[in-house]
Amino acid sequence: MTKKIKLRSLLIGGFFTLLFVVLIAKVYWIQVVEAAWLLEGAEKRWETDRVIAPVRGTIMDRNDKALAVEATAYTIALNPKIIDGFHIAEEIVQGLAGILKESDETKPALVNKIRDRATKMKPDGTDFAVSVEIRNEGWKIDKEKADKVRAFITTLQTKLNKSTKTNVGISILEEKKRYYPGESLASHILGYTNKEGEAALGLELKLNDTLKGVPGMLSYEKDGKGVELPDAKVDFKPAVDGNNVRLTIDKNIQFYLESALAKVNDKWHPKSLTAIAVDPQTMEILGMANTPTFNPNTYWNIKDQADFKNGAVASRYEPGSTFKLVTLAGAVEEGVFNPAEMYQSGQIQVADRVLHDHNYVGWGKISFLDGLKRSSNVAFVKLGLEKLTEAKFRNYITKFGFEEKTNIDMPNEVSGLVDMKYKPEIATATYGQGKVVVTAIQQTAAYAAIANGGKLMWPHIVKDIIDPKTGKTIQSFPPKVVRQVVSEKTANQVSGYLEQVVSDQEIGTGKLAYMEGYRVAGKTGTANLVRPGEKTYSPNTWVISFIGYAPVENPKILVTLIADQPDLGGNYHLGGQVLAPAFKEIVGESLQYMGVASSKQTQMVAKEANKLTVPNLAEATAESAKATAKESGLSLEVFGKGTKVVDQFPKAGTEILSTQRIYVAMQAVDEMPLPNLVGRSLRDAVEACSFFKVDCKTSGEGYVSEQTAAGDGEGRSVTLQLKPLSEKSAGTDAQNASSTPVPAPKGKLEDQRTAGKKTP
Repeated sequence: MTKKIKLRSLLIGGFFTLLFVVLIAKVYWIQVVEAAWLLEGAEKRWETDRVIAPVRGTIMDRNDKALAVEATAYTIALNPKIIDGFHIAEEIVQGLAGILKESDETKPALVNKIRDRATKMKPDGTDFAVSVEIRNEGWKIDKEKADKVRAFITTLQTKLNKSTKTNVGISILEEKKRYYPGESLASHILGYTNKEGEAALGLELKLNDTLKGVPGMLSYEKDGKGVELPDAKVDFKPAVDGNNVRLTIDKNIQFYLESALAKVNDKWHPKSLTAIAVDPQTMEILGMANTPTFNPNTYWNIKDQADFKNGAVASRYEPGSTFKLVTLAGAVEEGVFNPAEMYQSGQIQVADRVLHDHNYVGWGKISFLDGLKRSSNVAFVKLGLEKLTEAKFRNYITKFGFEEKTNIDMPNEVSGLVDMKYKPEIATATYGQGKVVVTAIQQTAAYAAIANGGKLMWPHIVKDIIDPKTGKTIQSFPPKVVRQVVSEKTANQVSGYLEQVVSDQEIGTGKLAYMEGYRVAGKTGTANLVRPGEKTYSPNTWVISFIGYAPVENPKILVTLIADQPDLGGNYHLGGQVLAPAFKEIVGESLQYMGVASSKQTQMVAKEANKLTVPNLAEATAESAKATAKESGLSLEVFGKGTKVVDQFPKAGTEILSTQRIYVAMQAVDEMPLPNLVGRSLRDAVEACSFFKVDCKTSGEGYVSEQTAAGDGEGRSVTLQLKPLSEKSAGTDAQNASSTPVPAPKGKLEDQRTAGKKTP
């Protein structure tokens, strides 16, 4: 028995001894071996790290007008536990759905989503959740919707007889989001950042490293309840805000582009539209637009991802006749384009193919210049193949940059595609069809090379990188010349020929782009489309284009317009009406905005510059008055007999043009008869009648050919018969018979000869 007790005691003692050995070993391991690791872990639990988000850089136009900025946003969060306590779940569901819905169609689905959030349980299912955000509809909403939610919260508090500080289960969290004040303006240029703040498209993505900045960090120690410890160490690393980006875009010109495209879209319903406006001297992009478009503030509403595509840089198309620029410029540069040389239009045989003009029967035998104006395909086949030759034609395609990307500083640019193998393919390429496809930005750069004197320029849209704190420029992107493609002389000649395409109001295919007061150069293009899945062209679908610039003598703006498959009702002859009005609208508004005066305005300014102030001739002798008028550069007529001037017209101090007359009377005007006005212009005659206080009636236009006086005293009147200069009776004899010589109308003969002429 004693032996068993000793054995049991030994076993129990051994067990406890072993237990204490293990415990001591464990304590040693924790206290000594793993002490540093555990301390580090504990400190991490004591510390709280908070990321400080940087402010994303602003994207501005060339005049520092904001296109993309950081703005305050609001996120709606629900507390299902509080909502259940007040028994207002369904009321909150219906109220928030009415505020946050995108449309009536989306409301039912949103009601179900909010109901799910308002009644959400914790993962273990033991209780209601305490904070649930409503995504996406209630995530980063604008101030207008947030204010409506605040008003709804107030309504609930009133209904529950609670104070305005009572939490009814709806929270409005303040955050930051990317905001585009112009909404859809320049959307294909800017792209967007998504609700997570990640750059997703356009320049937002391309320039993300420049715009995003560097996050900061705030770190401090806390107790188990999350309260910051007194005298705790605090580490603070400030955020570095992103840099601002100034674009070459002009917000106003961008608006002109988009407004014009909207009108074209409403009238012709094309599949898509593309527009580019540039300064041809620098190839700075002034505007770039596409339809369909989108609003980057609500990018998630886009149903077709193709609407995000920037067709100006990311789409290829057969250019049609706008590509004839390459053939024409090459032929002029090589000295083989004779505008007066005649050729037979209509059709031409190239190897085994017969190629036609758009007018199959042609226009008979016409000059190459007329062939350009009429956009004759045959003319350009002869120029490209017979005169320029295949090798040189290929060389000019390369020189104008159609076999490479332009390297514009925008994402997703594609290159053109030139794949001519056989002679008929080369022939069709001379007028922009077949095995040559290009991009809109390539075409724009090629036309700009002609507008600026032969220099192919690098197209770019980023002008400067700006420090957001100091406003100083960190980096600038000046214009770059890629190469000289033709001589300045050739470029000027080609500009002159392209101007005639627009100015010739009889046969010019670009005549609808003619602008009164501005010299415009341009070229139309109408290219058939290949049938889907086939190798033949569709007879009733086209890509319509127009590229032009103004003023020809010193181009300030160049605009490329492309309409993909507008609804022409099967009549390609309507193609010229699709884009010409839009071009005129864009260029006209832009030139006025840029301060480029039309020829009419220039003439008016010149006249204004020639204004003179009428001197005071009162009490002067006739000789003295004449001397004063001559010194002032004015023409003076003296009436009556007397020693001193008693009246004058116009009154002293009046501003008049240098071509106007001054009248002075040496005696009271009501004592003198009205002089002979035959031969005078209407203006001069009316001024004389006013001076002599005679009621004047006129008939006809031009110059006075007859005058008939009636009445006397204050009732004097005169009837003047006017005729154009060519029909005017012999005014010279009548003037010689006048008691006071009447000079011939200054400048009027020249005015009559040039009246009605088009601006060259």
